[in-house]
Amino acid sequence: MARNRLCDLLGLRYPIIQAPMNWISGAHLVATVSNAGGLGTLGPNAGVKRITSDLEVTGERLRQQIRKVKSLTQKPFAVNIPIGFGEQREYSQKCLEVVLEEQVPVVVSSVGSPKVYTKVLKEAGVKVLHAVSTVTYAKKAEDVDVDAIICEGYEAGGHKGFDELTTFTLIPMVADAVRIPIVAGGGIVDARGVVAAFALGADGVYLGTRLMASRESDAHPNIKEAIVRAEDACTVSLHHGEMLGRNLRNQYTQRYLDMRAAGASAEELSDFHNKHSLYHAQVTGNIEDCEIMCGQGAGLITSVPSAAEIIEGIVESIPSTMEKCQDKLANFS
Repeated sequence: MARNRLCDLLGLRYPIIQAPMNWISGAHLVATVSNAGGLGTLGPNAGVKRITSDLEVTGERLRQQIRKVKSLTQKPFAVNIPIGFGEQREYSQKCLEVVLEEQVPVVVSSVGSPKVYTKVLKEAGVKVLHAVSTVTYAKKAEDVDVDAIICEGYEAGGHKGFDELTTFTLIPMVADAVRIPIVAGGGIVDARGVVAAFALGADGVYLGTRLMASRESDAHPNIKEAIVRAEDACTVSLHHGEMLGRNLRNQYTQRYLDMRAAGASAEELSDFHNKHSLYHAQVTGNIEDCEIMCGQGAGLITSVPSAAEIIEGIVESIPSTMEKCQDKLANFS
């Protein structure tokens, strides 16, 4: 895989970025991805086992994870800052302070306006990648001078926008609308997805679910096993207040949908979700009664190798994948 402008921007060997996965993407996964030539990204609650509302504890936990990554790799890596709204800004502001103090080279910002932190990050020499789900938001991110845009299609796991634009439609529309590098996320787990993303106009790819099912991932073993067992229609999108989240289908998702259909209030739904969140699945290994954020690409995953093997496998398979594409396109020439 040849270097391109995203590689040059971030100092990468391969234009492959590991998506942040909150409790799951800790220092070992991040460092392994970076050492393999991609860009590892720390989740906001990486490597911890307890929920806290203490701002100082939040900041120090992130600081320790950043330092752990630095002890494991000399390569570039990123930290995810979910910007948030209202009182959530206190937490993202604390994460911002730690990122600046620890001189993190790259930030993946999400869930909020790129206006909030881009300027201060760039003034400190930090590269900023902002996650969007529509062309309008991509243009706004470019207007405030982010370095690259992450486009998350509807297939992606975790939290995303409500517009339900698929990766196949979102990437070319954004590629036509902006000048800066774009990264494609949503449903990409192998070389076929990578080649398709580049054909659509992407400069790099964003892998979440595929790296969630890796040996270095902090995901509970039961979660990894559930992803391997997953089939085609294995996920469902749920509305969580101002967010939309894609989860692995289980008893939790069915009960949530039943409550919503029965007219449960937003407060009741939020309370149910908070008591059965990804945190609880991660800590207890309960894969039926708790949320498991997961993308549609889970149906393509059949094993749990190391993150380095995943990246190496994708890179090594690209030439043969390209050859197959060329053979199938021969009649058009």
